[in-house]
Amino acid sequence: MISIDTVYQKVLAFANKEQRGYITPQEFNLFANQAQLEIFERYFHNVMNAPKKDTNSLVYLDLDETIEERVRIFEKVYGINAINTLPNVGNNTRVKKIDPNVVYRVNRIEYLDNECELLSTNDFNEFRNGPALLRPSNSRPIANIRANQIRVVGDDGVLVVPTGIFYFQKPAKVSWGYFVVGGKALHDSSDTKTTNFELHSSEESELVYKILKFAGIATKQLDIQQAGNALENIQQQQ
Repeated sequence: MISIDTVYQKVLAFANKEQRGYITPQEFNLFANQAQLEIFERYFHNVMNAPKKDTNSLVYLDLDETIEERVRIFEKVYGINAINTLPNVGNNTRVKKIDPNVVYRVNRIEYLDNECELLSTNDFNEFRNGPALLRPSNSRPIANIRANQIRVVGDDGVLVVPTGIFYFQKPAKVSWGYFVVGGKALHDSSDTKTTNFELHSSEESELVYKILKFAGIATKQLDIQQAGNALENIQQQQ
């Protein structure tokens, strides 16, 4: 977790607010959420494109392990009790609907502790109704996600309720909470006002640089935008 107040104060210091204009809390919160979402989405792009390599004891941090460490923060699990509370699709109590505002990506679906093979809609329907030797079973279940609806099939091509859904949850929206005294916004750290970043602590610098870049664009300060962009690029390369 990263303190949103720490990031805000660093952004103001970089922007030199006395000379280049004040970044309001409302503007900062908008930029902060966009920056957090961009970093979060890049995790999955990096996971897909990271080269697979053998473990090398001479390397302190392996790229794959570093990405995994940051992504695991957002991994959540729906157990059977939570799954039963998910909305049904129509009158079918065996097809559950997930909320795309919460679930960013489903990582694994299980039925009776067996991992389901996640298939496209066409392949799912073909295997479900295919020859007996290719049909799924409780020990070899298949699953499909279409329009945020999860379908799982076990023995005899019958729809069943999954017993486990492993997914990555989107980070909560951040907010720099404040109260106004004498026309000046002061930080309010209470839980009802402030929400910190959920990103890994190593992302603090990049958050500052990204927000700085967005602030430069919004205030039409080209030097701030360029500085933020340059610092962000250096951070990503490192």
